[in-house]
Amino acid sequence: MEATNSHFFSDMSIMLGRSMRHIFRSMDTIITVAITPIAIMLLFVYVFGGAIQTGMDNYVNYLLPGILLITIASGIAYTSYRLFMDMQRGIFERFHSMPIARSAPLWGHVLTSLVSNAISVVVIILVGLLMGFRSSAGVLSWLAVAGILGLFTLALTWVAVIAGLSAKSVDGAGAFAYPLIFLPFISSAFVPTESMPPVVRAFAENQPVTSIVNAIRALLAGQPVGNDIWVALAWCLGILIVAYLFAMRVYKRKAA
Repeated sequence: MEATNSHFFSDMSIMLGRSMRHIFRSMDTIITVAITPIAIMLLFVYVFGGAIQTGMDNYVNYLLPGILLITIASGIAYTSYRLFMDMQRGIFERFHSMPIARSAPLWGHVLTSLVSNAISVVVIILVGLLMGFRSSAGVLSWLAVAGILGLFTLALTWVAVIAGLSAKSVDGAGAFAYPLIFLPFISSAFVPTESMPPVVRAFAENQPVTSIVNAIRALLAGQPVGNDIWVALAWCLGILIVAYLFAMRVYKRKAA
């Protein structure tokens, strides 16, 4: 069984190193991922922020959690793209002919997504601090935020794996991310859901981004999280499990 293969983790670390070298040789990937969320944050804080009533004195504090999710959604599109290109170039076939764990190349891409998106998130938080973002959260709250963002990244990464392995073109490999990037706009990320029309509000309050954003916002503000954190974790874990099972099924079929 591969799970008992003593070389699995060393193989996976080598594949992670390979993918990360591609990232660091082309830092424009991380820069590109960060530019759009930063532009959105600048636009909403300095143009629209004064007209939006959120119940918080500092609008960037309200906005930042949603921007972080948009950043991650943008970043996982590159995971799908890199997977698609490796499939098209026959890289996976070459790896499978070597004495390494068969899923190690795939896990290399998944872990690279976690690391590269973590870097992008840190960049966004630093920009937020320059724009006036402040948090009263303690160490445990920050760790909880990091855990939620990591779980969200992992869940979307496995969705990206399905797209990258199944796409017929480069455009198709990355296009799946557009609805994910748009989803925070119909949530509590930018404005309170109470200000929305009834139908839109019903959708916004019952989609995963709202509970995730609310949980992160409460943690960063040092406020009680309530049930939002459990709903957020349930959404992330549910998406992760389903996406992982489908992704591994597609991968095994492609690798057969």
